[in-house]
Formats: sequence, structure tokens, C-alpha cells
Amino acid sequence: MSTRTSSGTARTTLVFALITAAALGLTACSGGEPATAPAGASGAPGAAKGALPTEDVVAAVRKNEAAAKLLPADVRRRGSLTLASSVATPPSSAYLPDGRTVVGVDADFSAAVAKALGLELKREVVGFEAILPALGSGKYDVGTGNFGVTEERRRTIDFVTYINDGQGFAARADSSLKAVTDLTQLCGLKVAVNAGTTFERTLEKNKGRCAEAGKPAYEVNVYSETGAIWMSLQQGRSDVVMNTINGVRYAVTQQKDVKFLNEYRRLDVGFAFRKGTPLAPAFQAAVNGLKADGTYDRILKKWGVTASGIERSRISPPEIPAPKK
Repeated sequence: MSTRTSSGTARTTLVFALITAAALGLTACSGGEPATAPAGASGAPGAAKGALPTEDVVAAVRKNEAAAKLLPADVRRRGSLTLASSVATPPSSAYLPDGRTVVGVDADFSAAVAKALGLELKREVVGFEAILPALGSGKYDVGTGNFGVTEERRRTIDFVTYINDGQGFAARADSSLKAVTDLTQLCGLKVAVNAGTTFERTLEKNKGRCAEAGKPAYEVNVYSETGAIWMSLQQGRSDVVMNTINGVRYAVTQQKDVKFLNEYRRLDVGFAFRKGTPLAPAFQAAVNGLKADGTYDRILKKWGVTASGIERSRISPPEIPAPKK
């Protein structure tokens, strides 16, 4: 059985996100491991716990002429890019306390690439589930949302990779789970995930394995907002959270009585485009240019995700295989 929960209006979603962010920031930490807490996650020295880093690591980026020459002529004439960006939780994406300013790994990389290409970035916050279909219709030039590169997505979407993240698990501190290395360990439990994600697809695809093992099926509880999955865990409506590795690592440092279980699977993450986009070579060259001039490493360090660095940007690489069990 799957339970799907969604929000009402956009305003309600924003208010809920702000309340959740405040709750995460104000809740004492007891389950996080210091070694996994993102460096800089608490902002500048002396900042309140949960404050987000605001260091500008993009201002010094200069135009990459070689990368800019790879842009389609119409984009060069227009001088701008339209970006659809989802906002979830740090370090990938989040709102500052003003409720309007979007920050995070995705925001810094998109801003840095646009600057390297000499383009104005026109950002619009869009629900995660709506971004990929909107790219296919041509409504936006590019999308960000910590999109993992999968074979299913590669059939309709092109990607330019910029980090490596993936799938991780968390549970309440009193859970008997130590690590989820095989999905049959979830049999009989309720697992909270975001809608339209690789987490939801992975769980639904493998749900039959519980019956094969003679165990009761796990239940997939699907939510539209990331904050809701953590609330369901805290309130006992879910037993386990499956989310991005970096997002889970951050979240457990901000909540009481929640623990990080383990990384389950790594995936490349990329800028998303409509299939056959002519923008991909320019974006790839821009990302690799950021690696060469040091901006790339500064962004990762700012958000405490240096373990997510990649050697070079690639265009729609093959999906990283799932663990064999």
C-alpha cells in the first residue's frame, strides 16, 4: 500500500516549508555524527545552529569564453537562461529566513555556470515533480533539483553532471536498524519518501522482494514536501526516511533523536535539459572550467559536501549500477 500526501496552494507549501525549516533549526541535535555533519552547515563562526552559510563563492567567477562560444546562437543573442529550481532541504537547496532567497549547492552551481557563460539567470521555483515534464515542453531551458541520472530519465532528459550524491536512510534513534544494505530489511516497515524521486521508484520496483522472502511488504509513504517526511518520522507515522545522502546527513544534525543509517547507493547528479538540447556542451565546459579555477571546490567546501565531488562533468553518463543483493 502506498500513501500519497500533497499540499494545497503554493502559499501553504511555502509556509509549511518555513515552519519546518525553523523547527529543524531550533531542535537540539542528538543523533548526528560529527564526522557526517556538513562543514559550514551552521553558517559563520558564532552563528546560531541551523543557520545557512551565506559566503559568496560565485562573485569572482569570470566569463569562460571557450565555454560561451559553445552556446547556441539564439541563447547568446537572448543573453539569459530560464531555470526551474525546486527547493527542498540543505545542502541541496533551501530558503534563507526571508522566505524568498534560494541558497544551496544547486543555487551556487547554477549561478556560477550562468556567470561563466556570460548569461543572466532567470530562476523560478517549481515543484520537483513538475520540472522534468516542463523541460520537455520547452517552458524552461534547464532544471535543478538534485536530479539523479538514471536510465529511465535518460530516455527523455539530457543531463550535465556536477556532483555525486545518491540514496541514504535515516531512522529514529530508538530504531533497531543499523544500516539498510538490502531492501528486504525494510519489510513490514513504513518508509517516507518524496514524490517523483528515485527513492520512490527504487522502493516500488523492489517491493515484491518482501513476498519472495516470505515477509510482509514495506509501505511507501509519499509526500510532496521534504519537511513532511521528517515530520512523519518524528510523529511515528513512518519508521524510516529514504532521501538524498547529503540531505539525510544534514537533517540528522538538526533534529533530536534521529540517526543517519547509511549510504545505500550513489548516483551522479546533473543539470536537467530537454532531450537533444544544444546547451549541454556549453554547460559541461563551464562546469569543468569551474573545477579548473577552484570555484567548484569552494562551493563543495561551503556546503560541506566535498565527498560529492566528481572528477569531470559528463553529458548523460550511464546510470551507476544499484547494489547487487
